[in-house]
Amino acid sequence: MIAGNIETMSPGKLMWKMTRPHTLTATFAPIILGTVIAMSTTAIDWVLFAAMMIACLCLQIATNLFNEYYDFKRGLDTAESIGIGGGIVRHGLKPKNVLTVALILYVIAAIIGIYICMNSSWWLLAIGAVGMAVGYFYTGGPLPIAYTPFGELASGLLMGTGFVLISFFIQTGTVTLTSLLISIPIAILVGGINMANNIRDIEEDTKGGRKTLPILLGRDKAINCLGIFFIIAYAWIVVLVITGTVSPWALLILLSVPKPLQAIKGFKRGKKEPKQMGVAMKSTGITNTVFSLLLSLGLFISYIF
Repeated sequence: MIAGNIETMSPGKLMWKMTRPHTLTATFAPIILGTVIAMSTTAIDWVLFAAMMIACLCLQIATNLFNEYYDFKRGLDTAESIGIGGGIVRHGLKPKNVLTVALILYVIAAIIGIYICMNSSWWLLAIGAVGMAVGYFYTGGPLPIAYTPFGELASGLLMGTGFVLISFFIQTGTVTLTSLLISIPIAILVGGINMANNIRDIEEDTKGGRKTLPILLGRDKAINCLGIFFIIAYAWIVVLVITGTVSPWALLILLSVPKPLQAIKGFKRGKKEPKQMGVAMKSTGITNTVFSLLLSLGLFISYIF
C-alpha cells in the first residue's frame, strides 16, 4: 500500500525488513563453524555460543542500520535504489530513529561482549571495540570504508576470519593454526558477498562518489575477480584435505559448487537481463552460507567417527 511516495508496511514486517535478513547468514554460519572446530578439543559452552551469536547479530544488524542512515544522509539512497532496506526513503522512518536503534543494538552487543570477556579473555574487549568501529565507519565518519576499495577486505577479515576465530577462542582459550587456516576461505567468501553488492551497485556508487573495488576494476574484471574468489575458497579446502590438515569429510563443500557458477553466470547476463542480477546476488550469499555449513557438517562428522 502506498501513500504519496511512502509505502506503508506493518511495524513488525518493516522491522524484519530493516535487519536485511538475507545478510545475517554471513554472521551465524562462521560462528557455527568456529564452534564446530572447537569441538575437536573441548566441550562446548552453549551459553557462550548463544551469547556470541546474539552479540554478532546485533553488530551486523546495527551495521546495516548505519548503512541505511549514512547512505541516506549522503544522498546515495533514493526510493528507486536497489539492494537497500528502504526504511527511510520508502517507508518513512525518521533517520534519527534508525540511528538510535543502531546505537541501542551496539549497547546490547557491548553488554553481551563484557559477559563473554568475563568468561574467556579481556583481550576480546579490544577486538570487539575494533569490530564495532569497523561496523560504524563502514559508512559513517569522514572517509567511510564503503567508499574505498577496502570494503571486501574489511568485511572478510571481521565477519569471516574474525567471527570464526573468536567463536573458536571463547570455547578453547586459544587460536590454532588449523582454525586460522579454516577461517581463510570463509573470509574470502564473505568478501565475495561484499564484492557482489558492489558489482550490482557500480552505477549508483559511481554517481555517489564511491571508489569501490569493482568501480576501479570495471564490471567485467570485477566479475572475473569474484570468480577467482570462489576458486580460491574451494581450492583452499581441497589443499587442506590433501595435506591432512582437515578430514576428507570437508569435501562436502563441493556439493555447493553449482551456486558460485550460477552467481558468475547471473552477473555476466545481468547487464542485458536485469533479473539475472538478483539471481547472482542470491547465489553469492547462498554460496557463503552453504559452504560454511557443509564444512561445519563435514568437520562434525569427522569428530564423531
